[in-house]
Amino acid sequence: MVGVWGQSPYAHRGEAMAARHGVPLLRVEDAFLRSLHPGRAGEPPLGLLLDRTGVHFDGRAPSDLETLLATHPLDDHALLERARGAMARMRAAHLSKYSATDPDAAAPEPGYVLVVDQTAGDASVRASGADRNRFLEMLYWAQEENPGKRILLRTHPETRAGFRPGHYTADDAQGRVALCTDPISPQALLDGAVAVYTVSSQMGFEAILAGHRPRVFGQPFYAGWGLTDDEAPLPRRQRRLTRAQLFAAAMILYPVWYDPYRDRRCEIEDVLGALEAQARAWREDRHGWVAEGMRLWKRRPLQGFFGGQRPVIFAKSAEEARKRAEEGRRRMIWASKAEETDAVRVEDGFLRSQGLGAALIPPLSLVSDDLGIYYDPTRPSRLEQLIAASAALRPDEEDRARRLIERLVAGGLTKYNLAGPPPALPDGHRILVPGQVEDDASILLGSPQIRRNADLLARARAENPGAVLLWKPHPDVEAGLRPGAVERPERWADATLTQADMGALLPQVAELWTLTSLAGFEALLRGIPVTTLGAPFYAGWGLTRDLGPVPARRLAGPRPSLEGLVHATLIAYPRYRDPLTGLPCPVEVVADRLEAGALPRPGPVNRSLSKLQGLFASQSHLWRR
Repeated sequence: MVGVWGQSPYAHRGEAMAARHGVPLLRVEDAFLRSLHPGRAGEPPLGLLLDRTGVHFDGRAPSDLETLLATHPLDDHALLERARGAMARMRAAHLSKYSATDPDAAAPEPGYVLVVDQTAGDASVRASGADRNRFLEMLYWAQEENPGKRILLRTHPETRAGFRPGHYTADDAQGRVALCTDPISPQALLDGAVAVYTVSSQMGFEAILAGHRPRVFGQPFYAGWGLTDDEAPLPRRQRRLTRAQLFAAAMILYPVWYDPYRDRRCEIEDVLGALEAQARAWREDRHGWVAEGMRLWKRRPLQGFFGGQRPVIFAKSAEEARKRAEEGRRRMIWASKAEETDAVRVEDGFLRSQGLGAALIPPLSLVSDDLGIYYDPTRPSRLEQLIAASAALRPDEEDRARRLIERLVAGGLTKYNLAGPPPALPDGHRILVPGQVEDDASILLGSPQIRRNADLLARARAENPGAVLLWKPHPDVEAGLRPGAVERPERWADATLTQADMGALLPQVAELWTLTSLAGFEALLRGIPVTTLGAPFYAGWGLTRDLGPVPARRLAGPRPSLEGLVHATLIAYPRYRDPLTGLPCPVEVVADRLEAGALPRPGPVNRSLSKLQGLFASQSHLWRR
């Protein structure tokens, strides 16, 4: 085959070559979920359309996509459920062909008619026989058919970026007609529109997905299937389709999707995960960050997570941070250093690394919280709000969380993923009691009644006199890096488990008792009953037995499922960074890396700093005692 790019100005060379040698022609175009920015910005696509009979945007002749839409049964329940789920994810995450849009940008007051511009000379415009006069005719009819309504002219992303001009100019925005050049997401604009007019823009397709019936003045792939009002109908398109059927063909069956993390072909769900992560990072980081309270060794990982658009500035004082924030940057602070501040609090995520944070192993996930921080129950946090909202998960979200649970359990993945075979355990009703770092903020804020590991052990023994109590010191305490050692734990515990991997240990126990340890959350994933004596983020939702002071605000309202808790905690709340490509990524990629062990190790400088940090922590703890 001879490949050409769509109907580009150079396509005729390939067409002539294919005709001369009597070989088939393959027309290549970008898929409908492409990237954050237009191709002219230099960003490669996440999907391609490979068409052997035509090109999707040219209705003058059939294409592979048109044949799919006309002849494929499109009646498979699983396929259509995937389509509905993907449509919902696109809308929820404000994803489009180019996803570098701002969902928080102020959209115009609802009630307007949306008229969609396109770039001058675009091949899809030429294929529809359109030019500026056709766009002006469309604008005329938008005004005639909607008397008194405001008209909003939405410019193309390439026009906003200065790459190519559009068909409308500021001179066309007169009277009740306004030009919209802000990076408002298509979903937000479509939500406020009462009617949509287009020639052949992909935004007409997205208007259909949003529930509109767009007025179409060209012959794009989505016209002629009973979902549009067509100014130039195509007689050969007679079939009537649903939105889910249109989406299934155009977004699942037709494109070839690419996974940038694993360097292979993939499904649309993988591309959605990639774009969700990359769009979130772009939207949160595009104004730049100024950070305070960050240790030296953390700065490089923070730069990797948050410095993709503009380098993070590490302030030497709160005054410097405030000054930088006045220049337009966002402020962040390491959560344990924060008191009363309007800065975003940053902490390690829940699938952190293959090794200890106290050993200066860089994280694979971080959380950023603009309300509080997940381990502080004395005030609301963004995670708490996400958990409460997760009681109403969509089916695709619930399925994704369920598959993630199964994967983490099967792979034995936990926060630190320390290698080690499962120990030999005494027989009986085994209760695991994981130790914690006693000066950890989650203890100081979340467990006001019990703050010592020895007291936790004593309480667990008193409440369970006949059980086999298994004491597992915290890895940071075992390594001598943090305080929390228990003298003579055998007074309460039947066995002390050192150097034991939590993922290998949990399947062998019947219960878990904890103050606020993340091990309680990891036990819930494996169906193990959990008793809390503090108020960790996963307590108070009806999934644990809570003996500690759980905030009253968690006790009201619909109860989230385990899948809801996991979706909020591991999918919606953290940010993940792929250690191999350096790209923002979804949680599934981090699970891949942890399972494969394909992770960079800290250098000798980090290891030396870790030892010094442990020595200082030990001496500081002895001084306080």
